[in-house]
Amino acid sequence: MTSGMTERKQWLVIIGTSVGLGIALWVAMLRLAPELFPLKIGGAAPDFAAIPVAVSGATGAAAPKASSPETKGIDDYRGDVVLLNIWATWCGPCRVEMPSMQRLHERLGPKGLKIVAVSVDDPGSARRIREFADEFGLSFELLHDASKAIEGIYQTTGVPETFILGRDGTIRRRSIGAEVWDSESNIAQLERLLAEPRP
Repeated sequence: MTSGMTERKQWLVIIGTSVGLGIALWVAMLRLAPELFPLKIGGAAPDFAAIPVAVSGATGAAAPKASSPETKGIDDYRGDVVLLNIWATWCGPCRVEMPSMQRLHERLGPKGLKIVAVSVDDPGSARRIREFADEFGLSFELLHDASKAIEGIYQTTGVPETFILGRDGTIRRRSIGAEVWDSESNIAQLERLLAEPRP
């Protein structure tokens, strides 16, 4: 009887230790994921979760419901060419590039380009984001990730940082810092991507 109880305790210790090590390994993998699995051009765009911010004049961006805002993620843009911009209202270079993003939206939005700008402003900043959008006359889709998780998921070095995603959901280009998005070279690249067939 004592021998059976001792053997059972030993097995419980072994199982408990194995489960504990498994959990520790899983947590370590989550924390080290950016170093172990760096984002690559040509690799699949990772998922994210952000809440739509209603802006006056926005097209294609439904206002979030006050009771339970619906999050949007990468699956909402499958088959689209996407310019995914990670930004913040307090960011000077973001203010510099936003007008060119609006001009790009006006030029290529009708052809199917989706501009999705995800703010990483602090929680409770929806009003500030709307005011920013009104100041610059933005009508493309604005989302808010108050958790800032998208920065880790996309391994950003700061804001603004932009990713161009092809119709197949892969990252085609990464741009760090402000850029003139309606330049002829950017328009040419995006038009080539828009000409690709949907998967």
